[in-house]
Amino acid sequence: MLSLDHVSKSYRVGTFGGKEFLAVKNVSFDIQPGEVVSLIGESGSGKTTVGKMILKLLDITRGKINVDGEDVSHIHGGAVKDYYRQVQGVFQDPFSSYNPIFKADRVFAMLKSEYFPTVPTSEWRGRIETSLKAVTLDPGTVLNKYPHQLSGGQLQRLLVARALLLDLKYLVADEIISMLDASTRIDVLNMLADLKARGLGILFITHDLSLGNYISERTVILRKGVVVEMGSTEKVFGAPTHPYTRTLVSSVPQLHKKWEDIEAELAPVVGNVCPFHEAYPLAGRSAVASPDEPTLVKIEDDHFVGCFELDSERAANVA
Repeated sequence: MLSLDHVSKSYRVGTFGGKEFLAVKNVSFDIQPGEVVSLIGESGSGKTTVGKMILKLLDITRGKINVDGEDVSHIHGGAVKDYYRQVQGVFQDPFSSYNPIFKADRVFAMLKSEYFPTVPTSEWRGRIETSLKAVTLDPGTVLNKYPHQLSGGQLQRLLVARALLLDLKYLVADEIISMLDASTRIDVLNMLADLKARGLGILFITHDLSLGNYISERTVILRKGVVVEMGSTEKVFGAPTHPYTRTLVSSVPQLHKKWEDIEAELAPVVGNVCPFHEAYPLAGRSAVASPDEPTLVKIEDDHFVGCFELDSERAANVA
């Protein structure tokens, strides 16, 4: 299991770095093997920052990241190289991951030199073909071609195939289909579903709720670096409770409705009062939103909501 335990990331800002900006605040969730977890939020919510901390591209400020019970938050040197055997990432722009003056299959050559220098060339070629077929790519079609000769979807799947050559357990997929056309998106999503069936744990970072709903078992909603709602995808999307989640869900375009028919439904939440508390008598007085993080409380099995009023003990009586 890959887990984040109250992970935060801060930056020094202002004159002479005299102030602290918390980009991610006490984020906690886990990813099980063979599971897709969607991390959803608007641009600037901290989604990519979370992904980069998992991939050791950014140092965490506070908290822990654990893989199979081992704290990997502050590993360095050779330990990071070993970590990348288990955890890999694929990012939004596939073209930026390739050097345009080299053929696309150079990513496999670099992997061999770093991790498998003693593997015979013939055996390595067989491994490459197996990994390419696992992501529905024809080796004869994609190998020995330059990046500009391949589509974005093919380049993304090449990167996933490269990751599969390692003893991979977890994949961070950060907006990997946002730059792809509609016909290619479903192929990449189905590829992720197939990898999940093989036992791979996947963090699917996206701002598109419909994609998260399609692919994931569990969903984490992030707003301004704070988890405001999380749980099973069915419950988060079927019964959105936090005002921000409700706004996101209501903003998803619907094929059977025109804009003018749903304009009223898209009205933003007015003021700082959280309507979540109106449904639960234990809330007491109405809650006023705060710039600080809310407490995640359990409202039902596998469904947690950020709440400024209810603490965990009182919320347990509501569930």
